[in-house]
Amino acid sequence: MIKINKEQIIVLLLACINFTHIMDFMIMMPLGPQLMRLFQISPQEFGLIVSAYTFSAGISGFLAAFFVDRFDRKQILLFAYTGFVLGTFACAFAPTYLFLVIARVLTGIFGGLIGAQVFSIIGDIIPYERRGSAMGSISAAFSMASVVGVPFSLYIAAEFSWHAPFVLIASLGALLIPFVYKIFPKMDSHIQQSTKNQPFAVIKNIAKDSNQQLGLLFGVILMVGHFSIIPFISPYMVANVGFSEKELTYIYFVGGVLTFFTSPFIGKLSDKYGKLKIFTLFGILALIPIFLITNMPKIPIPLALVVTAMFFVFASSRFIPANAMITSLVSPQQRGGYMSISSSLQQLASGGAAFIAGLIVSKSASGELQNYEYVGYMAILVSIACVFVAQKLKTAGLQTQPS
Repeated sequence: MIKINKEQIIVLLLACINFTHIMDFMIMMPLGPQLMRLFQISPQEFGLIVSAYTFSAGISGFLAAFFVDRFDRKQILLFAYTGFVLGTFACAFAPTYLFLVIARVLTGIFGGLIGAQVFSIIGDIIPYERRGSAMGSISAAFSMASVVGVPFSLYIAAEFSWHAPFVLIASLGALLIPFVYKIFPKMDSHIQQSTKNQPFAVIKNIAKDSNQQLGLLFGVILMVGHFSIIPFISPYMVANVGFSEKELTYIYFVGGVLTFFTSPFIGKLSDKYGKLKIFTLFGILALIPIFLITNMPKIPIPLALVVTAMFFVFASSRFIPANAMITSLVSPQQRGGYMSISSSLQQLASGGAAFIAGLIVSKSASGELQNYEYVGYMAILVSIACVFVAQKLKTAGLQTQPS
């Protein structure tokens, strides 16, 4: 086991990697109104920009599952993160809509490897009893992206151009790469000769283990329930609720500040009271803001911020115990491949959800978005199903499985 001080440094670096990774994905949503105006594209075409990343990430993650457990996790992470930074630079200098879609595909190819590797490394170095707290720290990167990254990115996008946030994210990522290379130790203790000789072992293991199959289903429907409404929150707030593009920063700032403090707390609660109990609690609470956001009329901005803050806190809190649960479904020797498959399916699910939402949502002659409430109802039904699948994971012995 890695010493505690080294462990903390690695978790911090992983959180920084997660920060830039999340920022790259998150900034696309609040840039939606600006991109739709500048490129003169429809909600469906904007949904394709979001889906381009997630679909390519899903495909690359799936293919990676067949070889990631044969290599040092540090080397895989460095390879993926370097490619991700280059892809983000390509987004930064995209001159046209088509070029941007292609650049998002490139970024997604490498980005699809990052999340699985981050969670696999956490699963390898952190015991299950403390894994919730570690996941809380990793999730705090989402909060920092919301509090600092998104508002600042929107500010420089408004002051300069929409290209500027991607230049910032790629530059930060380029600065992190030498630290990962220097500080991370070799992470190859999971490698076995049998793993090297059986590239399809991960598929065989999933095929014969119903608990792993449920874990994949759990991750997929969790993402569908979350990302079906995410891409259109910002455009809806501008077109229907009355936010200006600059006022969108308030949504991410308020929600990010709250989740920055609640994420580590939720992680500790998960370790203390059980991952399943905490997931179930927030899985149910998240239904409230999902309904309110997707049915929101023109209301005062402070009241709207209360609802969006609830969504940030309740919905994001589900992922902390959920990720801790999923990483514990397999042994370290299988974890990289399994997490790649899981991440791949989640990316495809989120991309599919965003694409379907884009087909449902339409724009009226006055510029307002229509049918968003139906996306919300779909998200609620799927989120309820996710809570029931989580209960099945418990009966399959998840809580007693050693890390």
